[in-house]
Amino acid sequence: MFYLGFSDMLTFGLFVASLIVVFGAQYYINSSFKKYRTTRNQANITGFEAARKILDQNDMKKIHIVEVKQDLADHYDPTRKVIRLSTPIFHESSIAAVAIAAHEVGHAIQDKENYVFLRIRAALVPVVNLVSYMGYFAILVALLAGAMQYFMFGIYILLATFVFQLVTLPVELDASRRANEQLLQLGIIESSEKEKTKAMLTAAALTYVAALIATLLNILRLWLMSRGR
Repeated sequence: MFYLGFSDMLTFGLFVASLIVVFGAQYYINSSFKKYRTTRNQANITGFEAARKILDQNDMKKIHIVEVKQDLADHYDPTRKVIRLSTPIFHESSIAAVAIAAHEVGHAIQDKENYVFLRIRAALVPVVNLVSYMGYFAILVALLAGAMQYFMFGIYILLATFVFQLVTLPVELDASRRANEQLLQLGIIESSEKEKTKAMLTAAALTYVAALIATLLNILRLWLMSRGR
């Protein structure tokens, strides 16, 4: 009969915990999006109109807003100075639409004001992409060849992902804060809608918190695996 040792059980538990954190957060944001997508904002303003109004009021008329067909692909491109909104966010006049659109404009405002964590994140992107691939390759080699020194090397490299996510978190939280302020100041949402908008933005932010926790759990799991081997 096959028995699992304490270390094996702990490793498996960490793996399951990381899955629960990631899928739980994804379920929460999806359910929040569905809920607030069906809640029309009182001003009857679309996501595009909300984003355009905030940009114009912050003297960023040169930044374009374009529609993309992929759901939940909303983002601000600091290189091209373009805000990309998915079709539902672009066209619909829901709480979800104006909240997410305003969040992306929040990143544009960060870019304009040279927000330090945004600059750090942008500088880390190419480095993290490279070392993440190297890390997974090193772990694969270690598992196939039994070379645990490469396994640990892979773990150290994967820590770069954790650092990137750690820097990303304040960027996302600050963008949501700016979004809330702009939506209220410009009268895009009423005071009675403030809590709904905040709930939508909080749900989106939780995905980044979950990703950070999941990465930490996976690094710990891989470290335990290396110790066990």
